[in-house]
Amino acid sequence: MFLRSVSSSYVILLHTVPRHKLNTRYVLGTLCEIRRKPRVSGFRTSCAAVSVSLYEDEPSETDSVESRGIRPNHQTFTWLLDGCLKRNGSLDEGRKLHGQILKLGFDNNASLSEKLLDFYLFKGDFDGASKVFDEMPERTIYAWNKMIKAFASRNLSGKALGLVSTMDVTPDEGTFACILEACRIGGGSVPFDVVEQIHARMIYQGLGNSTAVCNPLIDLYCRNGFVDVARKVFDGLRVKDHSSWVAMISGLSKNGFEEDAIRLFCDMYILGIMPTPYALSSVLSACKKIQSLETGEQLHGLVLKLGFSSDTYVCNALVSLYFHLGKLISAEHIFSNMSQRDAVTYNTLINGLSQCGYSEKAIGLFKRMKLDGLEPDCNTLASLVIACSADESLVGGQQLHAYTTKLGFASYERIEGALLNLYAKCSDIETALDYFLETEVENVVLWNVMLVAYGLLDDLRNSFKIFRQMQMEEIVPNQYTYPSILKTCIRLGDLELGEQIHCQIVKTSFQLNAYVCSVLIDMYSKLGKLDTARDILVRFAGRDVVSWTTMIAGYTQYDFNDKALTTFRQMLDLGIRSDEVGFTNAISACAGLQSLKEGQQIHAQSCVSGFSFDLPLQNALVTLYSRCGKVEEAYLAFEQTEAGDNIAWNALVSGFQQSGNNEEALRVFARMNREGIDSNNFTFGSAVKAASETANMKQGKQVHAVITKTGYDSETEVCNALISMYGKCGSISDAKQQFLEASTRNEVSWNAIINAYSKHGFGSEALDLFDQMVRSNVRPNHVTFVGVLSACSHIGLVGKGIEYFESMNTKYGLAPKPEHYVCVVDMLTRAGLLTRAKEFIEEMPIEPDALVWRTLLSACVVHKNLEIGEFAARHLAELEPEDSATYVLLSNLYAVCKKWVARDQTRQKMKEKGVKKEPGQSWIEVRNTIHPFYVGDQNHPLADEIHEYFRHLTKQASEIGYVQDCFSLLNEAQQEAKDPAIFIHSEKLAISYGLLSLPSTVPVNVMKNLRVCSDCHDWIKFVSKVSNREIIVRDAYRFHHFEGGACSCKDYW
Repeated sequence: MFLRSVSSSYVILLHTVPRHKLNTRYVLGTLCEIRRKPRVSGFRTSCAAVSVSLYEDEPSETDSVESRGIRPNHQTFTWLLDGCLKRNGSLDEGRKLHGQILKLGFDNNASLSEKLLDFYLFKGDFDGASKVFDEMPERTIYAWNKMIKAFASRNLSGKALGLVSTMDVTPDEGTFACILEACRIGGGSVPFDVVEQIHARMIYQGLGNSTAVCNPLIDLYCRNGFVDVARKVFDGLRVKDHSSWVAMISGLSKNGFEEDAIRLFCDMYILGIMPTPYALSSVLSACKKIQSLETGEQLHGLVLKLGFSSDTYVCNALVSLYFHLGKLISAEHIFSNMSQRDAVTYNTLINGLSQCGYSEKAIGLFKRMKLDGLEPDCNTLASLVIACSADESLVGGQQLHAYTTKLGFASYERIEGALLNLYAKCSDIETALDYFLETEVENVVLWNVMLVAYGLLDDLRNSFKIFRQMQMEEIVPNQYTYPSILKTCIRLGDLELGEQIHCQIVKTSFQLNAYVCSVLIDMYSKLGKLDTARDILVRFAGRDVVSWTTMIAGYTQYDFNDKALTTFRQMLDLGIRSDEVGFTNAISACAGLQSLKEGQQIHAQSCVSGFSFDLPLQNALVTLYSRCGKVEEAYLAFEQTEAGDNIAWNALVSGFQQSGNNEEALRVFARMNREGIDSNNFTFGSAVKAASETANMKQGKQVHAVITKTGYDSETEVCNALISMYGKCGSISDAKQQFLEASTRNEVSWNAIINAYSKHGFGSEALDLFDQMVRSNVRPNHVTFVGVLSACSHIGLVGKGIEYFESMNTKYGLAPKPEHYVCVVDMLTRAGLLTRAKEFIEEMPIEPDALVWRTLLSACVVHKNLEIGEFAARHLAELEPEDSATYVLLSNLYAVCKKWVARDQTRQKMKEKGVKKEPGQSWIEVRNTIHPFYVGDQNHPLADEIHEYFRHLTKQASEIGYVQDCFSLLNEAQQEAKDPAIFIHSEKLAISYGLLSLPSTVPVNVMKNLRVCSDCHDWIKFVSKVSNREIIVRDAYRFHHFEGGACSCKDYW
């Protein structure tokens, strides 16, 4: 009874003393002293003695508590341990108290054991805590939670989860919160099915709606990429606190669902839940990622409205947002108005300036940071070194190197990587290598930088040497190691080495990494193995947008535009939002296919996605609209690009040229020269092609003069275009000269000159050039054989032509294409071998196209073969039922065979179907003006003079043997009814005007959109003789050089 009263009074007394004056070490000694006092002194005196002892600076002499029969109880020790915790007493004090507790037998008390557990964990004595926990007679839920949390804080997630499995009490909210914290800290070391099992157990115990456990669960699911599951947990909460909203918003933002994060933030605000600084920073980060300046500015307004404009955390997010979106003035304004700046603020701004290339401003801000009393850390200095790397400022970087060494940061991994990258970017490979050898070479980042350094120098040998050294030293690669060397393989076109690296990637399971996967796809796409790239995409890429857009770019690069668009649609169907690269290449694919409607749809999608101001995309739009012949839209897209962008100018010139707007292409080229825009190979090639398509030799020579002036006449691609241009403009001599003067000749050069001679009817010369090409070890291709077979056709070498055709496969391994079969059919039919041509078509291994049948039908008209002609016409009508040429040729066939009824029926069928014959047209350039002519044309200002001169020329031609043949297609009644003027074909009028207007020393160059008829051909031969002039006519099939009464085609066309 006495013991109980003394102990209770002692506790009361202790609680009356101010705690900050307590001296716990002397309490037991005071108690012992009390026991030595006589009982007559009274209990009050003993309590006073304890009270005095508590404030003494020196300990009293102590004796055994048990010797006097007075004992402290468990509450005494509880209070003493609490005092140790609150005033951070030493570990030895706690151990002494623990010893007394064990000695007095209080170790069985649960609350006292919990206090001991708290003390040991607080002092970091994990072994002591574990011993207390293991010896607890009854482990409370509090003790279990404490130990689980302790394991988690030491990153011992496995032990924490193992401890959970041995629990003999029911877990509560705190338990699950600790378990989830252990899983979060453990990261990838905790199997995710374990998390799902924990979630299931929470639901089973009725905690599925508890914010205390669901909030960390949402965060954990988001951290592991299971955003959809996290959203279900979030939506299932009946009551959501600030942490719930922040966890979900942050998770969406970090997992690429930025727009969903912004929408959820709006929902939170609408519900009247006040955003926290962390919520605002998360949603501002989402705006930064999707480059949504408008939304970011609206959020900035909300920050000001809610009074968070002075919050450092929010201001840092705003500075980062504006810098990332290029709004440097706004970022600097926020920085200047911040009432309190921390190291993060400065680092954000310095890093932003460094990323944008403003190294001087970054260094100036660094000096200001020091004046504000903030010391730079490794992030600050690394950003400054990166700025020097971007400017290739080696001297500035070396000064920073010295400064980092002085501050002791030189050994930090990020600093080492930045400095090594500096020397690599500045091409100081020797210093880079020396520095690399001085550092801790176990740092994989440094190895990666060295791989990149040698890659930038295109030194694949040393790059691979570094890679092999990594393997020998057992440096574990990361997701950046393999891409570093793969990119060098791409630049140098070394597919074999790239495939070896791919094998290493598979062995180390890095093919599952999105970045590695995208670089592999890029390598195989750019090096021509598109099927392999596609296989990697399907098997490993998943929903990685970079991998998908890389595949699309690969298809576009090799002109597989259909596959590019199919892949783009598949990507969208999977719910993957395209980036600017995907949109750009999809639009380029539409341009290649001239698919205007789909291109416009993708254009609209890109605008909605916020990429309308992306320069590569704008250039792709210029290409799309110009190639599709949309002149106004092309110019509109062009005006939206940056002024002077060379790619946009080239896209405009090339696009107009490819869509047949050659005059527009030449106008753009002329404007480029006026505005001083530098042209390149691509520009000149397109301009020369435009001149050749219009047969405008004068403009072609002007372009040639600019090429010579700028020094591009030595470029092989430009020379090839010039050879082709002179050939198409009728000057075979200039084409030959350009070919002979070319410093380097490739297969395109040989093809251009062979086709030029073939088109001009100089078949023998074309075949001689082919022999020279083979002797020069230049391998012929499909284009070469089109020229060779056409040459044989034009000069009637049937046997030789068949030999060349067969040699394509047997000698050169080239499978003939439709155009080669057309050449053979043309060769046979020109020679009158119509039956053999029909048999050749029927034996073709590929399905004959319309051109094959049209060639056969056209020959049947010349040779008046009704049976084979009708056979060809039936096939042609099936393939192209709306083509006017079929009906015109069939009508002519019936006419030459005197089948007037059938001819009239064919013409009636044309009228019923609304099929119109393309009118014949010829044009000639005189004094920088193009003069067009139609049949019997009376619209020219000099029409009377031209017709009179035409009659004069015809009379002269008739005197030396010309006989007009205009009536073969008309019956007698029609011949009598027709106006003679309609028999004056357009080329006759154009030639008459040319002879009338051009100097006698200038050849007459005429172009016609249809094939020259036999009557006009004869007329021109005789006129060339009576006028003693060279006349060159380019029809739809070839060139005819008339001179002295003869034609280069030798009447074989």
